Amino acid sequence: MSNAKQPTVLFVGNFLAAKVGSRGISEDISFELEQRGWNVILTSRIGNKALRLADMARTVLTKRSQFQVAVIDVYSGPAFRYAEVIGALLRRLGKPFVLTLHGGNLPQFAAREPARVRQLLQSAAVVTAPSAYLRDAMLPYRGDVMVVPNPLTVAKYPFRARISASPKLVWLRAFHEIYNALLAVQVVAELRPRFPDLELTMIGPDKGDGTRAKVLAEIDRLGLKQHVRLEDAVPKARVPEVLGPHDLFLNTSDFDNMPVSVIEAMACGLCVVSTNVGGLPFLLEHGREGLLVPQRDAVAMAAAARQILTEPALASRLSLHARKKAETFDWAQVLPLWCDLLSGITGRQVSKNAPAVLT
Repeated sequence: MSNAKQPTVLFVGNFLAAKVGSRGISEDISFELEQRGWNVILTSRIGNKALRLADMARTVLTKRSQFQVAVIDVYSGPAFRYAEVIGALLRRLGKPFVLTLHGGNLPQFAAREPARVRQLLQSAAVVTAPSAYLRDAMLPYRGDVMVVPNPLTVAKYPFRARISASPKLVWLRAFHEIYNALLAVQVVAELRPRFPDLELTMIGPDKGDGTRAKVLAEIDRLGLKQHVRLEDAVPKARVPEVLGPHDLFLNTSDFDNMPVSVIEAMACGLCVVSTNVGGLPFLLEHGREGLLVPQRDAVAMAAAARQILTEPALASRLSLHARKKAETFDWAQVLPLWCDLLSGITGRQVSKNAPAVLT
């Protein structure tokens, strides 16, 4: 659906749903805007990193007369360069842009590269962050970072109250070292003597850094082949289906921001046990919407899981409050923020470029 009365928005990021099987947050936002009559352009869908950056720049140049504002994903590490290059190009073209900050490791990157981060953030019309944690961490580089949560369609996540929790655990992230998948396997080893019928399903794409192989080796070393099952990434539409049969969600990250997978688990009513890192304490109130434990501590995470599995009142409370918190991230709450933000920028740009005297 298109609507000529609406501005056209260029989204700049990694739009690789066809290759990885699920859409990222910016691709979701662009889709929802388009369904509501906005005009959108996406770049890039190219897998090769060098060619992807070239495609981004080419799209900016060839489509510059078609879009009024751009939205650029910002990640730490080598991917930060994409935002720098495209931001500089948009500045030269006089095009306003929004930066959307991603990733729990971005504050550490900013501490190492403060000049680069400050220069990029200061050049944007608006900078958004999906959590108060990331906003607060990035305020030294831009004093007016705006919180716009990562949204989801809560109605697509059937809720089942966990009146009591069975030992059916699930882990849903990418197999990459920052998500510390080994910790989930070690938690199972801690819990198995008390819960011999315990099951853990680990779901996610292999990011190719050797983590998945290490997880398989750890399962073998601890004798857990009958208790831990690994599955590949699933499409976004299947996430409620794969979460539904489980009662307890493990989030083992060493770095994190506002993980959508945790919010999805909350929407389904799973009881969440998470490392107390990054944006997680901003998302989960300990003892109300989930239990938070120190990172890389299998004993502490297993103790929290054991508490949920043996205290039905706790499981019920966490499940109900998790769903209520997830409802605050619904598209009905978040999409109007994006519409107002983008409309405001394009409106200001029209006013800025209007002639001072009409003849």
